[in-house]
Amino acid sequence: MSYDVAAVRARFPALKAGFAHFDGPGGTQTPLPVIDAIAGALANPLANRGGNTAGERNAEKIVTDARQAMADLLGAPATGIVFGRSATQLAYDFSRTLAKTWGPGDEVVVTRLDHDSNIRPWIQAAEQAGATVRWADFDPATGELSPDAIRAVLSDRTRLVAITAASNLLGTRPPIAEISRSVHEAGALLYVDGVHYTAHASVDIERMGADFFACSPYKFLGPHMGVLASRPELLETLRPDKLLASTNAVPERFEFGTLPYELLAGTRAAVDFLADLGPRKGERRERLLAAFTTLEEHEDSLRLRIEKGLAAFDRITVHSRAAERTPTLLLTIEGHSTADAYSFLAERGIDAPAGSFYAIEASRRLGLGDTGGLRVGLAPYNNTEDVDRLLQGLSDFMA
Repeated sequence: MSYDVAAVRARFPALKAGFAHFDGPGGTQTPLPVIDAIAGALANPLANRGGNTAGERNAEKIVTDARQAMADLLGAPATGIVFGRSATQLAYDFSRTLAKTWGPGDEVVVTRLDHDSNIRPWIQAAEQAGATVRWADFDPATGELSPDAIRAVLSDRTRLVAITAASNLLGTRPPIAEISRSVHEAGALLYVDGVHYTAHASVDIERMGADFFACSPYKFLGPHMGVLASRPELLETLRPDKLLASTNAVPERFEFGTLPYELLAGTRAAVDFLADLGPRKGERRERLLAAFTTLEEHEDSLRLRIEKGLAAFDRITVHSRAAERTPTLLLTIEGHSTADAYSFLAERGIDAPAGSFYAIEASRRLGLGDTGGLRVGLAPYNNTEDVDRLLQGLSDFMA
């Protein structure tokens, strides 16, 4: 199926402002169906979930529909979908819950490739439990995080490994399925940060071997919230702190307070929008798998166009070099500040931000300190004109 990027772009009101958006890794623009779903939820009666009033029934349907949509997106059971304010909040919640079973002598593994939201919650929880933190490193020359690097820090005392499915700084996609086998052989659990990954590739948490998989809808055209997927039977074994009157049912026992119904409606609409990017036949899960195949082809073609253009600039270093990666590039420019490049491009309607983007450990490992570099990330609405504007803008900046 050919990808009609013009038709896709027409459904994003924000693009009318004329900017070329390469800031998708920090949050994508929002299509009309998502905006309409959020407004529709608020325009109709709403109440706490139940079955008596129209408001109660609307709320119940919104939650049920959103759980099923995220289950279809992630290849998970709907009863294993947990909603939260953000992926960071979910990581903190689950780290505190899991750490209740840790003690001195236990070990937790984190990696230097990860966003800090999948590092610091685990370090802090381990410290409070008296457990030991072990670090897995990536190769700064290639950006690769190998299974051997994980195996080297596993032991029979490992309780959990926290790892990214795709680096938000470099785009590196570690081989999670192979890593998960080693983690499970060691008797540990695997917590996967899929925030950056989910925007660019189809997810199957069972095939991936993730015990927990977190993502953020606002990175894949939806509203600002977080989602975690797990096996219901695993969630049943966990006892989070919660209010006395709140339900003990799974997955609701992990959801504190009233859910943001309008955001859940938008999340369901975002999943449906993604499903419609491919052939519009079959069940939603089937359509999503086909759509991501089409989307990956589109984004990869643009990434290759960018990389070919960047090769002509001898003062630009591309740090994103892993064999498997998302369409996300980290650049530095010899003799120039990437913060200055960011400002220069922004003045010309090109959004390509600079920084370490909370991947502080990865930025430091690359020798870039906390400054990081210029990050160029693609989204479903980018086109060749965007790419050409970016390359011309960089040329003008270095002139």
